[in-house]
Amino acid sequence: MSIQWFPGHMNAARKKAAETMENTDLVIEVLDARIPQASCNPMVEQLRQFRQRPCLKILNKSDLADPHATKAWLDFYNAQKGVKAVAMSCKKPADVAKVPGFALEMAPHRGVPTKPLRMMIMGIPNVGKSTLMNALLKKRVANVGDEPAVTKVQQRLYLGKNMILTDTPGMLWPKIEHPTDGLMLAASHAVGVNALIEEEVATFLAELLLQRYPQFLVQRYSLSVDSIDAVGVIEAVAKKRAYRLKGGDWDFEKAAHTLLLDYRSGALGRVSLETPQSREHLLATYVPPVLLGQGKSVDTGMMEDARDDEN
Repeated sequence: MSIQWFPGHMNAARKKAAETMENTDLVIEVLDARIPQASCNPMVEQLRQFRQRPCLKILNKSDLADPHATKAWLDFYNAQKGVKAVAMSCKKPADVAKVPGFALEMAPHRGVPTKPLRMMIMGIPNVGKSTLMNALLKKRVANVGDEPAVTKVQQRLYLGKNMILTDTPGMLWPKIEHPTDGLMLAASHAVGVNALIEEEVATFLAELLLQRYPQFLVQRYSLSVDSIDAVGVIEAVAKKRAYRLKGGDWDFEKAAHTLLLDYRSGALGRVSLETPQSREHLLATYVPPVLLGQGKSVDTGMMEDARDDEN
């Protein structure tokens, strides 16, 4: 299954972000620590690099992610020019309190009354941007919800006298190139429910858990992982929870939903769906399909937006 989700408001948000980037000193990109690269919007990367803006990458929900994988991702990003990566939970005030200091380290020429530090907070839907904004400002300035794409428009706010924050709507990109990225995004609740089939997403998740975290399945659902496949995992969840349809068959749909909720909430354990090594393998082995009559690429569209702002 190839998952794509790009509602109309995201296209408007993309164009507005291209305009705002010109007058931004630092991009704060919020990523999901369980899927850092899958949740890294290529449009954000292209825009900030075109404008040569540094980026503070916040690996949010690190309390839900595999700490060994998170460390590998921090090393990966911190080796990149103009990037600083930190892992945290935006629900923890002590973690969020460190963000202004990190930002000032990356833009030491700003952050004074005559030159306030101008920051854009960007990221995919439901990754924690609004939670970060509210925690930074210590008041509710952005709506927080469990469904993706709660924020629809930009808002500009002041963090003290010397910092300006621009919160942007959660954005995916017009075409998710790698099918597994779409599945990881869907499993992590970054995609609207109308764009996915939960049973298929849960089957993908179950297969990955069997490969990397079978012990969590054993602990959570008391199942045997010997000679079991992904479909068998979801059926085992149905049996464990006694989910049955009226006719007596196991309720596969409800069991799939339960597996996804247990992953998203951390009830399964600290799970990361990708590592730098798995990402490298994906890029090395992926063969993109040949599509005829395709429109302009994301690169071209984003660069045109940026150039239009200069004219």
